[in-house]
Amino acid sequence: MTGGYVVEADGGSRGNPGPAGYGAVVKDEAGHVLAEAAESIGTTTNNVAEYRGLIAGLESLLALGLEGARVEVRMDSKLVIEQMAGRWKVKHEGLRPLALEAAALARRLRVTWTWIPRERNTHADRLANEAMDAAARGETWRAGPATPAPRTPPPAGPAGGPGADYSADPPPGAGTLFPAPAPAPASDAGTGAPGGTASAERGARPGDREARGTDAVADDRRGHGWMPGATRTATSLLLLRHGQTPLSIEKRFSGLGDPELTPTGLAQAEAAAARLARGPRRVEVIVTSPLARARQTAEAVASRTGSAVLVDEDLRETDFGAWEGYTFAEIQRRWPDELAAWLADPEVAPPGGESFASTARRVEEARERIVKAHESRSVVVVSHVTPIKTLIRFALGAPPEALYRMHLDLACLSAIDYYADGPSVVRTFNDTAHLG
Repeated sequence: MTGGYVVEADGGSRGNPGPAGYGAVVKDEAGHVLAEAAESIGTTTNNVAEYRGLIAGLESLLALGLEGARVEVRMDSKLVIEQMAGRWKVKHEGLRPLALEAAALARRLRVTWTWIPRERNTHADRLANEAMDAAARGETWRAGPATPAPRTPPPAGPAGGPGADYSADPPPGAGTLFPAPAPAPASDAGTGAPGGTASAERGARPGDREARGTDAVADDRRGHGWMPGATRTATSLLLLRHGQTPLSIEKRFSGLGDPELTPTGLAQAEAAAARLARGPRRVEVIVTSPLARARQTAEAVASRTGSAVLVDEDLRETDFGAWEGYTFAEIQRRWPDELAAWLADPEVAPPGGESFASTARRVEEARERIVKAHESRSVVVVSHVTPIKTLIRFALGAPPEALYRMHLDLACLSAIDYYADGPSVVRTFNDTAHLG
């Protein structure tokens, strides 16, 4: 396989059923380790653990921003490989939801399914056993820095190959430090540009978005009876990601570089604007990032709603420094050590760029200004992947690594309600019904 990636996954159960765990590793074509994941998953069967390992491996690959990449999945489970290849039927009802989840992730990639004997799957097997051993000691498995295979010096110039459009979805930190989360009981994001999680947007069940339609941003800002401030009107931020750019198409890092929208991007902005103009929430003001792709999107909303457009510098995308315009694969080849450090720590910045932690600090300041200045109003905030994910993370009270578990489509809508006495409620996430 040339120019592709490898996912090796394994799962085991000490008793079948018994204490179980999974392991998965993502490698590039040269054998360099890009991400590891492992977890103890309680008492279950070998087959469930194998599927969980597969799901974790695919999620870890997508979290690196490798949407659409060619990948060879290698497992020593004949059952899982044959079922995922479509040659065997999934007869056990307990495995069906896991098989559907894995298939949804695989559809976002170009997958070749390969059975390998157990002795060739030692890395994933070791991770699974480490997770089970840690659980037996009352501990949680945590990955250390990945240990890459010996590599040749990086080429002098950019190399081709599949990459991630971080204008579309920067992969904050990805899978080298944080094990993939356990799948939710029955439960689904994916742009044309960047990585993220598909059935991996686990909060939503397949079909939710289509069923909800325009109700996804319904004007219900009164809170819930069980939460403080139930009778108060919220300040609503309707978060709109900009439309497609040339860098989105090529899956390249796009931070402070200033590409304009493509014709498709302009159409996406118009579709989002028409959605917002229909309500049910009346757009009262628009606040946008200063970058051209966001301002063009904001102008489309303004022309439909008649709302004023304000610019807030702190809503700009993260500055990717020397990596601007490169694909993930090109960066991995030219700056392997710097990339590994960046993926491991949100306080680390790309060469000449800005860390995700620094981005978070300015986004928090922007949120405070906007909410204070427009109390009890509906505000469209037009921005980029990192700022929008950060606002969602803050609203949920989630840790920094939560960024690595979100995916945002181009021109998607998310919504957060803020209440005067403190609580915030995420109403909508990655809604693209207007693009259908």
